[in-house]
Amino acid sequence: MGCEKVERSGPSLGHFAGVLSITHSTRMQFIVSSTALLRQLQAISGVLNSSNTLPILDNFLFEIAPGKASISASDLETTMTTAVEVTAEEEGAIAIPAKMLLDILKTFEDLPLTFKVDPKTCGVELTSEAGKYKLAGAHADEFPRTPELEGAAAVTLNSDTLAEAISRTLFAAGSDDLRPVMSGIFFELRSDHLSFVATDAHRLVRYARKDASAPENAEMIVPKKPLNLLKGTLPLTDEVVVSFNEANAHFKYGEMDVVCRLIEGKYPNYEAVIPKENPNCMTIDRKDFQRSIRRVAIFANKTTHQVRLTLAGSSLTISAEDVDFANEARESLACNYTGDDMEIGFNSRFLLDMLNNLDAQQITLELSAPNRAGIIRPLHDGDSTGEDILMLVMPVMLNA
Repeated sequence: MGCEKVERSGPSLGHFAGVLSITHSTRMQFIVSSTALLRQLQAISGVLNSSNTLPILDNFLFEIAPGKASISASDLETTMTTAVEVTAEEEGAIAIPAKMLLDILKTFEDLPLTFKVDPKTCGVELTSEAGKYKLAGAHADEFPRTPELEGAAAVTLNSDTLAEAISRTLFAAGSDDLRPVMSGIFFELRSDHLSFVATDAHRLVRYARKDASAPENAEMIVPKKPLNLLKGTLPLTDEVVVSFNEANAHFKYGEMDVVCRLIEGKYPNYEAVIPKENPNCMTIDRKDFQRSIRRVAIFANKTTHQVRLTLAGSSLTISAEDVDFANEARESLACNYTGDDMEIGFNSRFLLDMLNNLDAQQITLELSAPNRAGIIRPLHDGDSTGEDILMLVMPVMLNA
């Protein structure tokens, strides 16, 4: 059925909205560069799950038209579509086993490959200079259709802005199934700025851009998986058109389309947990701070990963201990500090995650009290890019 020549009704965007309908039975054939095909398949293969409830999801969907093939991968929640140049005269569609196709393509040098599809059996014959290979395909009409985004709003972003927002925030998103709204990035689109927020209740990152805006105010929570796919494939120069409604979002850039189901629910009022008055402020070299924490944390308790920061004058002392094993470490660093002397404890892993996801030479740590959140910011002139990064980390109770 779906292996035969097909036509789509409705708008043509990869395999968006449209219904496969059989016109007649002809052998479909197309020729494609092995390296070009492999490159595009690898770009969308991150959608594939290792185990699927529907066998059809173990396949790539190929939709062939003269000069072009649209290829899709889906896990029902997220669908990613790309395109590659082909030599073809017939239109048609076929689902081809993903793992086997990727494995054979990785063995080829750059050479032309010919695909022949039997519409009756969905058998796929792959021919190269070296020989012939046969795969068992599947009916294209078994592949899940991507939902149409009715009543969608849209915003156009620079791809580097979106890539930077994902890179800076995604690590802080939660993974608790009981709090699904925290398992993605909160897109806060405003007429005068854009904010991207991630939190797992122990730490929070807000990445804002004052040099970007949306036509109208809107909000959505995008899951981790499609964001990781975007992070790996966003180009550095193209724009990204983001369309969305209450249920789904569609990211279009270059030859790529990513459609995902949004996370339902209301995002927590993150502004309420950010301390507004932080009279104690430390400025320190980021890499020195990072390396010191990494060394001292080796000696911390393996359950709490707690490190103690002691601030006095222009000196920072970082210490950790594991009383069960008599392990202990202490280092001192020079810093600029204004405020009252203070001792505060943090999870070293959370601190390192934040420092690893900043690139400024110096950072500030703003504090109000030992039992209130600390705020880390990069120390640079953000006005040139309109970039504003705030990273919040909750303290841990210090041992006596």
